[in-house]
Amino acid sequence: MIKAFGFGLVVLAFATAAAAEPPFKQGRPSPFEWAKSGAKAAYDAKAAGGGKVVGGKLAKDGAWPWQVALLVSGAPVGPDAQFCGGSLILDEWVLTAAHCVHMQAPDGHWGDLDPKSIDVMVGTNVIAAGKGEVIAVEKVFRHPDYVGTEFDHDIALLKLARAPRLPHKVIEVPDAEFGDQLDQPGVVTMVTGWGLVEGGGHPEALHETEIQMMDRDLCNQSLLAARAEAAADGFGFAVNTLSLKDEDAYALWDELVAKAPAPMSSNMLCSGTFEGGKTACSGDSGGPLVVPLDDGTFIQAGIVSWGLSAKTGEGCEEKALFSAYTKISKFVPWLNEVINANP
Repeated sequence: MIKAFGFGLVVLAFATAAAAEPPFKQGRPSPFEWAKSGAKAAYDAKAAGGGKVVGGKLAKDGAWPWQVALLVSGAPVGPDAQFCGGSLILDEWVLTAAHCVHMQAPDGHWGDLDPKSIDVMVGTNVIAAGKGEVIAVEKVFRHPDYVGTEFDHDIALLKLARAPRLPHKVIEVPDAEFGDQLDQPGVVTMVTGWGLVEGGGHPEALHETEIQMMDRDLCNQSLLAARAEAAADGFGFAVNTLSLKDEDAYALWDELVAKAPAPMSSNMLCSGTFEGGKTACSGDSGGPLVVPLDDGTFIQAGIVSWGLSAKTGEGCEEKALFSAYTKISKFVPWLNEVINANP
């Protein structure tokens, strides 16, 4: 069963910033399809070098021992085969993002990946042949409320065909009460992964970056302000074309903005930095966002879900102030239900 621990909180202020859109939109390839098709390798080949998760540093050998890499089964073991991250929460169970295992087929229908198409690499910070241990996936469990065109309920479980034989560790996740304690501005967090680094390259070695929880409401205000700014030109064109009075146009605009849904739901965490430039990026999806505890251990508060897309439309915005993470504590009952029903 899942359990939680306590620790002290540090509260800091938050500064708002403009933001763009999530990198994986409807109609774009899933992380799995991106790696399987060879598009990831082609993107790496034309990208400049880099060495850092964006804004981060190389993780020490053996650090973050619960971190795993999701690989395209049958592909040569290496960065080009890696499409998402994950974490071991029990010996045979990997926690990841639903959008890593749920994709749109050419006919437009959405479905979960065949477990046989996924391998999980454990016990190493370097994705290379002869490193760690590659284990087949037996079953895929996507949260039933997740749909591919949105990011809410972005959580999934993978049951491995067997437990790892190499030394490894699992990580705890918080219950609802402790999860709310972690979801406070200023709480220090760490995100790890093999995703895009500065310049667009995919590293073999695991990288880490320290960020912090931010106020979700303020993150939403920033996102909505950016979206409103992008929509203003089109609205102004419609107002002029239809010759609306100013008072009517302002009333319609206020009503339109008021009806816009919040990009980050209560099922999500907002984490980043005041200065920007430290964030999860493409390829980090599904990986862990962990919080250091007073006793020197860590607990996983979030799952890398979505970030802000670059203005070019390719990859993530490297100067983004924050990214969105699935708030795991909201889903502990579902996690326990699935795990207990599939011994």
